Amino acid sequence: MDGNALSAAPAGKSRKLHILTWGCQMNEYDSARMADLLAPLGYGICPSPDEADLVILNTCHIREKAAEKVFSELGRLHARQKERAGAKALIAVAGCVAQAEGAEIRARMPFVDVVVGPQAYHRLPEMITRATREKGGVVDTSFPAESKFDFLPDEHAPRGVSAFLPVQEGCDKFCTFCVVPYTRGAEASRPVAKIMEEARRLLQNGAREITLLGQNVNAWHGEGPDGKGWSLGRLIREMAGLDGLLRLRYTTSHPRDMDADLIAAHRDVPQLAPFVHLPVQSGSGRILRAMNRGHTAADYLGIIERLRKARPDIAFSSDFIVGFPGETARDFEDTLALARAVNYAQAYSFKYSARPGTPAAGMKDQVPDDVRSARLRELQSLLSEQQRAFNRSFVGKTLPVLFDRAGRQAGQVLGRSPFMQAVVASSDNPPDFMADVIITSATQNSLQGDLCASLS
Repeated sequence: MDGNALSAAPAGKSRKLHILTWGCQMNEYDSARMADLLAPLGYGICPSPDEADLVILNTCHIREKAAEKVFSELGRLHARQKERAGAKALIAVAGCVAQAEGAEIRARMPFVDVVVGPQAYHRLPEMITRATREKGGVVDTSFPAESKFDFLPDEHAPRGVSAFLPVQEGCDKFCTFCVVPYTRGAEASRPVAKIMEEARRLLQNGAREITLLGQNVNAWHGEGPDGKGWSLGRLIREMAGLDGLLRLRYTTSHPRDMDADLIAAHRDVPQLAPFVHLPVQSGSGRILRAMNRGHTAADYLGIIERLRKARPDIAFSSDFIVGFPGETARDFEDTLALARAVNYAQAYSFKYSARPGTPAAGMKDQVPDDVRSARLRELQSLLSEQQRAFNRSFVGKTLPVLFDRAGRQAGQVLGRSPFMQAVVASSDNPPDFMADVIITSATQNSLQGDLCASLS
């Protein structure tokens, strides 16, 4: 099971914390905030679970067999703990698998000390304190009436040049294949004042690029200073005036919430990156109805056309599910046709896999696995060629690149283009944040180039 571990422990902490994170950018943000919450208890991040006093698995329920992969990781962790001399680490499971499988986790893995859902992790310090005193484990998979964001401490530690900022959580769309409404709850929007306060703090701590996060981020309608609900486009215009902000992004958006004001923001706001992740899932109208997506393929293509009219250089990524129950060869051809019509810069595609408790799991006409696999290979071949062609189109051109880390080799620096491409440049003196790069070569997954003058 792949995951990302928080590392780089602060000095002088009396307890050690290891957090392993899977899934979306929201989970990455949540893991960082869990570390903030536990710092007053004396926990500092450590790079290995073997030396930790507390291990948190922050989980995702989107991918196939997600719960079983968590149980497998817990089994490996428990085996290592039994071999460990001295006191054993507390073990906590957080995130969407915790929300969906809380009782099952405790039943199958009674050594797990804490199970906490994604809307209740602001209660984690109290839960950890209780777990050190009580036997039997502590579980909280509720959807509290209070917003967790109101109980999180201020961020003071630098998070890097690029930072995530959640503005919206939950989902009211109820796509028939998706567990998010059940694990993240109903759509909720943070108010403008709270978002702006956190954005200023991120910029003061060194961020130069902010990505606004939400399960349906463009459904955000937070309360503004005037007491009225703002649109995401209006929030983006407000944020563009913040000192130090060089680039702004948002993800993940839903076609049903892509309104005229947000489209116009792509025309009007230079800090807003010309790149949109807009999941479509299928190009078949029949399958989109079965998925309860609430839009047609024509609706989706119309949005793409309006965005390109507003910002001609804009690029797109998307999500696709192949082999949804009842999908025919004709339905799949419609998906290929839509992908050709859009011509994606990048995209994510998956075989349909049933999620327990979702309507699609009980649908008839489940597509055989060998058919799903063959269709996935064909779609991925098309999408990969589109991504290679998109990257190759920049050879010989100059791009503004936001650099955020050193490269694997000496004299290299890594960053991201406005179009989310990874860019590798040669430099003995890493630039401050943003610099122009002349692109000299391209692969499917990255660009290479020579550094020009710094822009920051």
